[in-house]
Amino acid sequence: MNNTQTTLRRFTLGACALALGLGMLQAQADDGALYGPKAPKGSAFVRAYNASSAELDVSVGQTQLKQISPLGSSDFKFLPAGSYQAQVGNAQMAVDLEAARYYTLVSQTGAEPRLVEEPPFTSRQKALLRVQNLTDSTLSLKTADGKTAVVADVKPDGRGDREINPVKVGLALFEGERKVADLKPVTLERGEVVSLFVTGGQGKLSPVWVKRPIDG
Repeated sequence: MNNTQTTLRRFTLGACALALGLGMLQAQADDGALYGPKAPKGSAFVRAYNASSAELDVSVGQTQLKQISPLGSSDFKFLPAGSYQAQVGNAQMAVDLEAARYYTLVSQTGAEPRLVEEPPFTSRQKALLRVQNLTDSTLSLKTADGKTAVVADVKPDGRGDREINPVKVGLALFEGERKVADLKPVTLERGEVVSLFVTGGQGKLSPVWVKRPIDG
């Protein structure tokens, strides 16, 4: 092989390597656009749900969750596991966040903020309905006619889960046999967790579906 052929071969190999490297960088950039930055190992995940009637700002350590609309939620943000001081509106609270766990900070009018754990869901075939009962009553999620329980007998300050097939469903909230509220129909996608946060008390309950917000 002469010098010209050697130089050409080296140039071709270098160009291929550069193209491959750029392709990998582009793929990583596309992944970042789709999924956001990847959380480092040992991270905890936290979001906020605003059960009040005014816009809410939340911070957990240096992590900011800003301008959360009434009856709305932020998306999850990751931060190193550990102990933090959280600012929820005008209230402060200490929180302990464990690695690889998900949490929701809940702000309610006239009540102290709450930290609620949200166990992750890994199925890609089913959807998950979750009831987060932050009231003083035992509640059940049923079909609107009350004949079929979907998530039954969730105790006060408790949580109940049910895996279901992806579907658009209309359900109702019951206390025993008494219907508390008809709920807005909700569409469930594969791999998605949809949580029904129920706040309030003394017969004045506020059930709200909380899904991860969609950007754009």
